Amino acid sequence: MYTCGPTVYQFAHIGNFRAYVFEDILRRYLKYKGYKVIQVMNITDVDDKTISRSRREGIPLSQYTARYIKAFFDDLDALNIERAEFYPRATEHIDEMVALIKKLLEKGYAYVSEGSIYFEISKLKEYGMLSKVNVSELKPGARVRADEYEKEEARDFALWRAWDEDDGDVFWETEIGKGRPGWHIECSAMSMKYLGEEFDIHTGGIDNIFPHHENELAQSRAATGKDFVRYWLHCEHLLADGRKMSKSLGNYYTLRDLLEKGYDPKAIRYLLMFAHYRAPINFTEEGLKAAQNTVSGLIDFLDRLYESMSGGGDIEYDEELHEKALMAEREFEEHMDDDLDTPGAMAAIHDLVRETNRASEKGKVSPKNLKEVYDLLMRLDSVLGILRHERERLSVEDAHLLEEREIARRSGDYASADNIRSQLLQRGIVLEDTAQGVRWRRIRTRS
Repeated sequence: MYTCGPTVYQFAHIGNFRAYVFEDILRRYLKYKGYKVIQVMNITDVDDKTISRSRREGIPLSQYTARYIKAFFDDLDALNIERAEFYPRATEHIDEMVALIKKLLEKGYAYVSEGSIYFEISKLKEYGMLSKVNVSELKPGARVRADEYEKEEARDFALWRAWDEDDGDVFWETEIGKGRPGWHIECSAMSMKYLGEEFDIHTGGIDNIFPHHENELAQSRAATGKDFVRYWLHCEHLLADGRKMSKSLGNYYTLRDLLEKGYDPKAIRYLLMFAHYRAPINFTEEGLKAAQNTVSGLIDFLDRLYESMSGGGDIEYDEELHEKALMAEREFEEHMDDDLDTPGAMAAIHDLVRETNRASEKGKVSPKNLKEVYDLLMRLDSVLGILRHERERLSVEDAHLLEEREIARRSGDYASADNIRSQLLQRGIVLEDTAQGVRWRRIRTRS
């Protein structure tokens, strides 16, 4: 699978990460189902924006983009997004782009104008098959040099841009001239280098469909005569105040903005994956607070399971809860098999949590049942990536207090036991007395 990665001219905003989280869920679920996944995510480190901003700061392009490449990988780690197998950079694959452009020239799909090389979209009858863009009113020879342009501008697009003074010292001396690649040719060249002329899945945001993916598909099919991609998957926008979140509108949050406000990256990931990937999400801080509370509740539930599942007790194995766990697993997979229906998959998990809590309150759950539920949720979390965490341990002093309370309870000194419970609560530790024994959890800060 090939995923369109960041253009590293600024910090990525969480609208960008909506696409990266969706692609991570897809990758994880394919692996869960037994597939071997080879993922390529490009890094666009040369385009109109990176060049203009590096020149504005008066530093080399590579120095300018390095800070945002590092930040991008830091953000991937914070959101628990698995690393792809390859992260090719555009500036390191100029030779592959030049070779692909030469092939398009040889086959008559490209032409030279004022030193730049353009793809002639009228030469490919299938142009528009992905985006359904209307090219019937296209004027012959209408061209666009810009890397990004609006949907109504179906024109011949630049494969190679001849050097001009706006590019400064960013250029390559090649067989096809002095200049730099256009944006669209980068992804075709890099995807085919690592995945071959045809591969299974190409993903991106819905705004990539035109012109980027349409142009990528056109030049790739023209060069090879093959289909290029078997399945295209695009996720919808993240909205803010009802409008697409974007840097150009200024209505965006970076991951750093939200982390500085104290939000858990797991909550941000949950919010970005909870809606179906083909449905827009309207981002609000109220929604993020609700996501934070939901994730905290799930992790608290798992911590309670972990503390109780290794206990003793003579409670019989609950066949009914066993069947509900199997049903949850089956429903999770059915929803994920249905075009990555993450809302339905999460509903199956929440149903199992409720059923387990109900059975626990009735004292019907054996440690074997609890371990079964715990192991299942950990297995499903290999897809979701929101539940695993460093398990907290009691300090020596807190563990000593807990031991003193147990001694007091066993001896019938309930006043002392209640006093110690209050002391632990003041230290942020909640105790719960269950049929399987006492269990504790630390109070999580919630907004």
